[in-house]
Amino acid sequence: MLPKPLLFRHRLRLATCSAAGLAALLALAAVAPLAAQKPAQAAEPIAYTLRFPAPSTGYIEVEAAVPTGGRAATELMMAVWTPGSYFIREYERHVEAVTAQGADGRQLSVEKTRKNRWRIQAPAPVPRAVTVRYRVYAREMTVRNNWVDDSFAMLNGAPTFLTLADGVARPHDVRLILPDGWKTTVTALSPAPGGAPNHYRAPDYDTLVDSPIIAGAPSVHEFTVDGTAHFLVNAGDESLWDLPRTMADMSAIVSEWRRMWRFFPYPRYFFLNVLTGSGDGLEHANSSLLMTMRNQARTRRDYVSWLSLVSHEFFHAWNVKRLRPIELGPFDYESENYTRNLWIAEGFTDYYGELGLPRAKLITADEYLALLGERLQALQSRPGRLVQPLQLSSYDAWIKEYRPDENSVNSAISYYTKGGAVAFLLDARIRRATGGARSLDDAMRLAYKRYSGPRGYTTSEFRGTMAEVAGVSLDDFFARAVDSTGELDYAEALDWFGLRFRQEAPPQDDGPGRAYLGASTRGDGTGRMLVTGVLRGAPAWEAGVSTGDEIVAVGDDRVRPGLFEERLAASRPGDRISLLVARRDRVVRLDVVLGAAPGRRWAVERHPDATAEQQARLAAWLRQQ
Repeated sequence: MLPKPLLFRHRLRLATCSAAGLAALLALAAVAPLAAQKPAQAAEPIAYTLRFPAPSTGYIEVEAAVPTGGRAATELMMAVWTPGSYFIREYERHVEAVTAQGADGRQLSVEKTRKNRWRIQAPAPVPRAVTVRYRVYAREMTVRNNWVDDSFAMLNGAPTFLTLADGVARPHDVRLILPDGWKTTVTALSPAPGGAPNHYRAPDYDTLVDSPIIAGAPSVHEFTVDGTAHFLVNAGDESLWDLPRTMADMSAIVSEWRRMWRFFPYPRYFFLNVLTGSGDGLEHANSSLLMTMRNQARTRRDYVSWLSLVSHEFFHAWNVKRLRPIELGPFDYESENYTRNLWIAEGFTDYYGELGLPRAKLITADEYLALLGERLQALQSRPGRLVQPLQLSSYDAWIKEYRPDENSVNSAISYYTKGGAVAFLLDARIRRATGGARSLDDAMRLAYKRYSGPRGYTTSEFRGTMAEVAGVSLDDFFARAVDSTGELDYAEALDWFGLRFRQEAPPQDDGPGRAYLGASTRGDGTGRMLVTGVLRGAPAWEAGVSTGDEIVAVGDDRVRPGLFEERLAASRPGDRISLLVARRDRVVRLDVVLGAAPGRRWAVERHPDATAEQQARLAAWLRQQ
C-alpha cells in the first residue's frame, strides 16, 4: 500500500529585493554542490575580477589571480561545452589577449598549447600566484553563452572563466565591478567571505560553471514554498507581465513538483528570466536561465508555453542535476561526454514539464491533451523515427541534435520529443501493471533515492528500477521503444486513460481533398521558389525532387512563390503533375503523383464512450479530481 502524498503548506509573497536585502538572503545557506563532485580540497582559490569598461562593445575584461602551486609552468583551460547543452561550442574562440604577470609586475610568457589551453611560464623563483588578464567577447544571446550590452550582462561560467587544468577541486571567487548605472548582480552562487556586494564564491569549478550571473538592474521578486525561498529575476522590460499572476502560477508549479518529489534538493532557487527577443532555457542545480519574449504573457498560448518552459527547467533540479546518467559526471569539459540516456534526462523532463501544468491547475485536461497530441504528431510525422533509435539519438546529440540540416527530418529524431512520448507510454504501462497503485512518479522517486549520489545510474539500473516498480518485465518495451526503430504502440495507454486519436471527417464529395507534395519551399526574395526540404517517402521524394531545386513551372505554366500553393490547393490526391525545376544550371522535368495530405492523425481527445473507471484514471493521472 502506497503512503499518502505528503501534505505541505506554501505561502506566496511578492517583493522586490534591494541589493543588500538579496545579499542577506543569499547568506542564509550555501549552494548545494553537484552530486557528482568531490569536496573541495584545501587548495588556494582562483580569484576573478570582472569589469565592463565599455559595455556597449560587448566585452568583459577578466583579471584572475591564479595560484601556481610552486610550478614553473601553469596550464589553464577553458571549457568547450556547457552541461545541459550537448554540443562542442568552442567558447575559446571569444577569448582575446591572454597575458600574465608575476608578483613583481614582470610580463610572463604565455603560449597557447591547444585550442582551449594556455601555458604560463614563470622564471625562478616561482611566484605563489600569477595575474592573468584576458578579454571575452560576449554578444551571443543564448542561454549557453554570454551577452553584454549597455544595460545588462548575462554571464555563464563555461564561456567566461579560464581555470587551472590540474583537476584539483578548489574555490573560485568572482568579483564584479559594475559600470555606472548598473545596480546589482544576481546568481545562485554564495557570497564570498566578507559579504562584499557583487562578490561570490564557488566551492569548485563545477559549481562555477553551473551558476549563471545576471548583472545590471534586474528586478528580483521572491516567493516562498514550504519555507524555501524562490526568486523570479527579470532582466529587461517586465511592464507587459502580470507579476502577481506570474508569481502565483510559478508558485503552483514549484508546489506541484515539491508534492511529487516530496522535498526540495536545494537551499534556495533562482529563475533568471531574460526578457528579450529569444526563447530558450537551460537548467542548473539551484537556478535556471530562461529567455523569453517581452510580450510572451500577452496571449494564453504563448504564456502557457512559457509556463511549460519554467516547469521543464525546474524539474531538472531533480532529474539530471542530481538524478543523472552515470556518464554525466564528473564532467570532462574539454570533450564530448557521451550517454545513451538523454531520453530520460531530457525526454522524461519534457513529459513532466507539460504534465505539471494540469496537475498545478494552470491548464485544463483538454488543453493538456492537445499538447500531448502535438508531441505525438511531431514524432509520427517525422520519417527519421524509422531510421534512428532513441538511445542513438541521445548518443549522437553531439553531432545531430544541435546541428540539424534539411535532411534531419528524414534521418533523426529528437530525444526530447520521442523521450516524452516514451515516458507517457511507460507511465501508463506502470499504472496498468499495478492496477493504478503505482506510476512513473513512484519509479522516479525510487530512482532518485538510489542513484542521486555521486555515481549516477547505468542504463540497466534505471530500466531495472522502472520494472521493479511496475512489477513486470519491461525488457520488450525498452527494446522496441528505445533500442529499435519500431513504431510505438499507443493503444494500451490510450485505452487505460479513456482516450483516442481524433477522428477526422472525410473530405466532402463536392470538394477536393487536400493534395500533398511532401516538400517545403520558400521564396528567395527575387521571385524564385526554392525547395528547402523533402520528406522521405513523400510524392516529391519518389519523383526525385531535391533540396535546392528551383521550381520553375507546373506543366507549361510559370509559377511564383504563393501561386504554387494555389495550384496544389486546386489539385486532388492522385493527380499527376509535371514539375519543371532548375538544378545546378540545368532544367529537369519531373512527373509527380500527388498524395493525400496526412492531416493531424495523432491529435488526442477523450473517448466519447470512456467508462467511469477510465475517466477516473484520467483524472488521477492529471490530478484533476
